[in-house]
Amino acid sequence: MNLLHVNDRAGGYPASYYAATAAPLAPFAPLLGEVRADVCVVGGGYTGLSAALHLAQAGLRVVLLEAHRIGFGASGRNGGQVGSGQRLDQVALEKLVGRTDAHRLWDLAEESKALLRGLIADHAMPCTFYPGVAHACWTEAQARDTHAYAEKLHRDYGYDQLEPLDRRGIRALIGSKAFHGGEIDHGAGHVHPLNYAIGLAMAAAKAGATIHEASEVLEIIPGPKVALRTATGRVLADHVILACNGYLGGLEPKVAAKVMPINNFIVATEPLGDRAAEILSRPVAVADTKFVVNYWRLSEDNRLLFGGGESYGYRFPDLIKTVRKPLLEVYPQLADTKIDYAWGGTLAITMNRLPCFTKAQPNMLSASGYSGHGVALATLAGKVLAEAVAGQAASFDLLASLPQPRFPGGAGLREPLLVLAMTWYALRDRLGL
Repeated sequence: MNLLHVNDRAGGYPASYYAATAAPLAPFAPLLGEVRADVCVVGGGYTGLSAALHLAQAGLRVVLLEAHRIGFGASGRNGGQVGSGQRLDQVALEKLVGRTDAHRLWDLAEESKALLRGLIADHAMPCTFYPGVAHACWTEAQARDTHAYAEKLHRDYGYDQLEPLDRRGIRALIGSKAFHGGEIDHGAGHVHPLNYAIGLAMAAAKAGATIHEASEVLEIIPGPKVALRTATGRVLADHVILACNGYLGGLEPKVAAKVMPINNFIVATEPLGDRAAEILSRPVAVADTKFVVNYWRLSEDNRLLFGGGESYGYRFPDLIKTVRKPLLEVYPQLADTKIDYAWGGTLAITMNRLPCFTKAQPNMLSASGYSGHGVALATLAGKVLAEAVAGQAASFDLLASLPQPRFPGGAGLREPLLVLAMTWYALRDRLGL
């Protein structure tokens, strides 16, 4: 099943709130004929666009191939949250890789947030970084753990951007009686994700990168000069960067064995007007503590953008029905509120939720599997990949050294095994465990 085509029309964006409010971007022409490049980047999301930008700024001939439109995949459909740290917390990372590398990974994550903010400002991108992401805890035990972790980050990592919230504080912020405490991370934030992708594309093109949309890569032939074939052309490149994430398909089996595509879903309500302040009293984004995470924020025109719900299989379910259920668990007062937009998208996860950086061939690098934590980290990944192509591979080598197990059962069994695992964790969510 080719996820590039199964849920979406060719060459277009889904009918999302983001697409409806996207900055204008004229289509880039498809690849025609044969071209040569120092580096060919496959994928027009945050990773690929950031790589193309940084490579072009370094003076390399860069060709980027995107199957549909820039930001077509997870980069243009996600919740827009720019989180701190890695997808695994620092306690888990210290146990997995030791304190020294855990600190290096924390520093890279901090660098990723600064990089994103700097790119938005330096290139006058058509989006705004809004500071603040709240974490909302469903149980008192989770709230205690969250506050203890904030103390650890302050003590061991010097991170002082976390504001603890008790039950009264979280409920005053969120306008829901569902939660027992939490925190606000003032060093994190949120953006319009598609406009950020468009801003990256505009910056990369201005720096000299050549971008081709409607140019799906059908075959990659390794060698000293890698050949990449599309339906209407071919690129011969000294180096290749694979930046496909959940839409990699069968282009590179070594990566596909460790990175699994899954779907996630978001709705946008009608504008809430004065009621918006009752839903979120401060302009922050929110993520809760369920394994199947719910996440939400207000749009600039005061719609509630709410992501959540789970489904199994790669075809999208009834999106409104899927997301309305967790939305109403948090905000039962919105039962009569109209849903104006509903969309799904494909992201990619790894077994341990750490990103998968790998050298698939001597001249072919890949980064993917951000596990829902990719807005800033994927941006940094593009820079790291560009540096590695240029021979500065310290950050790439660190990230590539992270243990990254294959999914059990291979491509044929990984989806049913994921269904079993997700069913179990969803049950735990419902039981409050």
